[in-house]
Amino acid sequence: MASSLPPQRALGQGEDSPPADLTPTFPAFFNSFEYRTKGRHTLSRAARISRRISLRMVMEAVVHGGPISRASIARQTGLSKQTTSEIARILVEDGWIRETGRTSGHVGRVAATYEVVPDSACIAAVDLGGTKTRAAIADLSCRILAEEVEPTDARGGRHVVRQIARMCRTAAKRQGIPFERVRLGVAGVPGVPEPSSGRILMAPNIPHVDTIDFASELEDALGMEIHLDNDVNLAVLGENWLGSGRGADHLAFIALGTGIGAGLVLGGQLVRGAGNAAGELGFLPFGSDALDRPRGASGSLEESVATDGIRRRYAELSGRSVSVPEVFDLADGDDPNATIVLDETARHLARAIVALAAITDPGKVILGGSIGARSELVDRVRGLLEGTSPVAVEVVASALGPRAAVAGATAVGLGRLHNTLFGLDEVPEIEMALPPARVLALKASGR
Repeated sequence: MASSLPPQRALGQGEDSPPADLTPTFPAFFNSFEYRTKGRHTLSRAARISRRISLRMVMEAVVHGGPISRASIARQTGLSKQTTSEIARILVEDGWIRETGRTSGHVGRVAATYEVVPDSACIAAVDLGGTKTRAAIADLSCRILAEEVEPTDARGGRHVVRQIARMCRTAAKRQGIPFERVRLGVAGVPGVPEPSSGRILMAPNIPHVDTIDFASELEDALGMEIHLDNDVNLAVLGENWLGSGRGADHLAFIALGTGIGAGLVLGGQLVRGAGNAAGELGFLPFGSDALDRPRGASGSLEESVATDGIRRRYAELSGRSVSVPEVFDLADGDDPNATIVLDETARHLARAIVALAAITDPGKVILGGSIGARSELVDRVRGLLEGTSPVAVEVVASALGPRAAVAGATAVGLGRLHNTLFGLDEVPEIEMALPPARVLALKASGR
């Protein structure tokens, strides 16, 4: 795995070099940081932890509030003005923040203000889908700078690994971003990542990702740390941050397209389950007898409501093979068979929501995906749920559309990058509060 640490100015070997007893496993940035703040004095473990936490606090304050003065940083973090000034100076020297101007205080004093240097480090955010793959590059202020969208390589496995790596590099190149600035990647996958093996399980729509160490091969192809997560988990985080579920403590996101799955936020926390398989709605026993299905097959609900199920059902009724968008168009034109298919799909989906609500009580359910976000389906589901669910459930369409998972990957990536660049092995990772919504709206591409 390639290092994801920031490049550092070389420290000379003369009298200005830090003492040799600084622990070599610490990032060079922190060795330099500690030496510049304490000179040649060896720091205790407690002092090292304290200084790193102070650094993280200052950096987070600038990410959230920039342009921001040192006095405001000190007030927000509780650090002394002297400590704040020293940390700000070092962060400026190392290129993480920059002085943006000066502001007058209440009594005429002039104070420098600081903001993050957004492209000092970037994140690769990937949404791997059964039919389409989306790769984006985002900066430290969570702006999406570049994006590539392609049909997912049908050969799966290592072909998909190479496709993702190429797309990330292409996106960075088109925006003029040196790829060495992309320090970390987060990829949403349509299945369950298995940390022990790197495989992706329960992803029947993409072949061979369950037979290779997908995580390690993607890290090797991109030369950086990669975090894999379920795509719908990332989508619910994206909607919770920027979309239809903004700020909600209890939320479910159901993605319906090539497959079906749910992401759950309960009590403000993402629910993963014992085996990272929470929300695998496709295996609910609706549509056929789940106990009669062979191991490894797609779930009963998925085969009834996802792309193949909708097409199959319309063919059974009409004797014609059409695409899912054509089924919606035909229903708009009063085709009785298409109307039956959409009514049945909505009924299966409503049953799934009732089951989900009975167990988790999410309060709000967001429908997304190429099929789930269609207004024709959302309206049908709302009508079926009125007065039938055991608890009140608000059903809404996704506000982020196909970019929900990329937004979530960006959010996760920012927190992980913050811990990678400004963290400490001796301190558990601290979750970074997300900044205000700043993801740039990309021009509609029609893809």
